[in-house]
Amino acid sequence: MPKTLYDKLWEEHHICELDSGESLIYIDRHFLHEVTSPQAFEGLDQKNLVPWRLGANIATPDHNVPTSRGDSFNTDNILDEISKIQVVELDKNCNKFGIKQFDIKSSNQGIVHVIGPELGYTIPGMTIVCGDSHTSTHGAFGCLAMGIGTSEVEHVLATQTLKISKLKNMQVIFDGKPKAGVSSKDIVLFMIKKIGTAGGNGHAIEFTGSYIDSISMEARMTICNMAIEAGAKVGLVAPDETTFNYVREHSFLDKDMLAEAVDYWKTLKSDEDAVYGKKVKIDVSDIKPQITWGTSPEMVIDFDEIIPSSKTPSKNSKNIELAKKYMGVEDNQKLSDLKFDKVFIGSCTNSRIEDLREAANVISGKTVSNDIIEAIVVPGSGAVKSEAESEGLDKIFTAAGFIWKDPGCSMCLGMNPDQLKPYERCASTSNRNFEGRQGNMGRTHLMSPAMAAHVAIHGKVGDLS
Repeated sequence: MPKTLYDKLWEEHHICELDSGESLIYIDRHFLHEVTSPQAFEGLDQKNLVPWRLGANIATPDHNVPTSRGDSFNTDNILDEISKIQVVELDKNCNKFGIKQFDIKSSNQGIVHVIGPELGYTIPGMTIVCGDSHTSTHGAFGCLAMGIGTSEVEHVLATQTLKISKLKNMQVIFDGKPKAGVSSKDIVLFMIKKIGTAGGNGHAIEFTGSYIDSISMEARMTICNMAIEAGAKVGLVAPDETTFNYVREHSFLDKDMLAEAVDYWKTLKSDEDAVYGKKVKIDVSDIKPQITWGTSPEMVIDFDEIIPSSKTPSKNSKNIELAKKYMGVEDNQKLSDLKFDKVFIGSCTNSRIEDLREAANVISGKTVSNDIIEAIVVPGSGAVKSEAESEGLDKIFTAAGFIWKDPGCSMCLGMNPDQLKPYERCASTSNRNFEGRQGNMGRTHLMSPAMAAHVAIHGKVGDLS
């Protein structure tokens, strides 16, 4: 019987079916950060348990860490008491149990979904979990990767297994060549607009098509990262030569092991006649730069489109009205009518070197608009920061008036000092625009790094072509 990539990964890691109808699957890699791990480690202590396989676990603090640190920074400098406790507890637990951690002072510290691939811990064919919903990012490597809850973090630490129900299969086919100024962020936002934030519920989405074949690993990671915003638990791309070349460059596997592994990785693709429960086809050549206008990732329109009216009868009229009120937008307004206060380039969605290059190309030789109160760039990891500085990207940003920061989740979410003040409007390359996501009463518009850079220079959105 023909199988999908998801089916193959599932069967490879399936241990047994339980009486509840759920299954137990083996987990190859477990990423940990400071927010969802303290209670899990406490649970191990209470049950007198230890991690089942130490080498499978990799940790780093990312959500709570301040992004203005400097060489002399340590955990004592974290002002928020809860944030400090969580970072300190991660240190204590990793030291106690012997778990590999890239701590707050490590040159390799960064956002967990950025450092995993670049340090060679994300390998095609793996099952990967983390107490963070955007673990789907690692699916770009042909991994069955998903976010889990705190109790599940404890279970994986103790048993190296996860209890879960099998998902349905969904295929999204991206064909065509995008217009100038259109990136993978625009394309995945367009998909979410098309299918909605519940479109992938209960499914693993496999992304295929000529567009996927043509793009970099960074771009594939952006798309898989936001599969979760379409309701899916898993996003997947079958590994190919682009994947193999990335892993060759970043992996610690030796030449012989790599050659043997590649032979296996080549089998990680859906069979020609594999059956999907859902199929969606999208011609990317028709897509314009996409920007969210409301308080959900599905509330997205073309950059030059009019904001939807709540007066048009629809099942979403009430939600549209509430979102417009929160966002301070009106009927018949265009996104280009809005003035922005802040710009954030970063997050596990768009903080890799390719993203920073894309933004720097727009900014080079220009100056941040006087209308912009603050524009920040937050590299996703120490390695990204170092590479960007070696290329002189930091100087392009700072010369234009941006603040160049240290790695972390930063303004993606209001759990660290980088936050919006009430009613501030932000051009953000992050993944969620929920109410209060970037700070109490903050107004978030999701967009690509290039468009965020354009907003920084002009104070508003515009044509990138």
